[in-house]
Amino acid sequence: MALPLVNLAADIQVSRLCLGTMTFGEQNSLPQSLHLLDEAFEAGINFFDSAEMYPVPQRSYTQGRSEEYLGLWLRQRRIPRNRVVLSTKVSGPSGRMTWIRDGPKSLDAFNILTAIDGSLLRMRADYIDLYQIHWPDRYVPMFGETDYDPNRQYDSVPIEEQFDALGKAISAGKIRYIGLSNETAYGVMKFLHIAKGVNLDHKIVSLQNSYSLLCRNFDSGLAECCHLEKICMLAYSPMAMGILSGKYLSADAGPKEARFNMFKGKYSEGESRYNLRNPFMKAAVQDYIGIAKKYGISPACLAIAFVLDHPLICSTVFGATKSWQLKEVIHASKIHLSAEIIEDINRIHAAYPNPCP
Repeated sequence: MALPLVNLAADIQVSRLCLGTMTFGEQNSLPQSLHLLDEAFEAGINFFDSAEMYPVPQRSYTQGRSEEYLGLWLRQRRIPRNRVVLSTKVSGPSGRMTWIRDGPKSLDAFNILTAIDGSLLRMRADYIDLYQIHWPDRYVPMFGETDYDPNRQYDSVPIEEQFDALGKAISAGKIRYIGLSNETAYGVMKFLHIAKGVNLDHKIVSLQNSYSLLCRNFDSGLAECCHLEKICMLAYSPMAMGILSGKYLSADAGPKEARFNMFKGKYSEGESRYNLRNPFMKAAVQDYIGIAKKYGISPACLAIAFVLDHPLICSTVFGATKSWQLKEVIHASKIHLSAEIIEDINRIHAAYPNPCP
């Protein structure tokens, strides 16, 4: 059975699974990355996501490799450009990644337009189908934070300037559509308001935020926003960086090549959100694993199928470092969760709501 396609935009259809490339160039070598891309494409996945800062953990030596590998795959395999949907992202303000435009200090027009040209060069592509702001320029609680602190607000680049730069890239044929990521309902509506003022609101098509059994914050406010404004939700981290497989709950804390073990102390964004010492997170994962056993499916299949079951999620962005992981995700996309399974899931969610926001 072929993977179903959904409308990302009026003239773009994407697979309900999107292969993320954040491990390409770090955990995955070039041959391994190309093989995973081959397998994904052959299985019907036409949607591929990257970012200028990838792979992770971020390093100056490897920065941009994920995009390079993705572009190389397209050229080597001679895949027609209209057969795939390429998505990538511009990094927001960062005081640590000094190798990316000295910071970057902000998401002003210069940084956005320079980043677009850099991504096009690395992928050796004529255009990018979906270009996303990786995280907001302004202060918002994210990557494990939940409460908004008005005292942390700082002067940020006006959204008008950011959208004007993206609009220029659209006019130049460098990008086709705009996506937001790690955004709030305010940010989505503000971008749409500005876009409507210049009749380009149809160019903002997606929001890529975290969503999983351990993080369902999207449902509180953003769901209504995306539903009524016809914004596609692209759910990233459906496996909570592998935690929902249960591998980190073993006595030996999981395989040595697992991300949290390989990069312990070097991946602050992931470790702050997915704190393996959080007792509520562990209890929730153990209970979700219990549900999977009860219904005879793997924990990974339960996690992926749950995300894809959401009526407002167009596609889920997942990562895989091994062929068997990719196959399991593809299998999960064909599983239907019964009302009884959803009821069991919601019971656990009520007991342990969003332990990994």
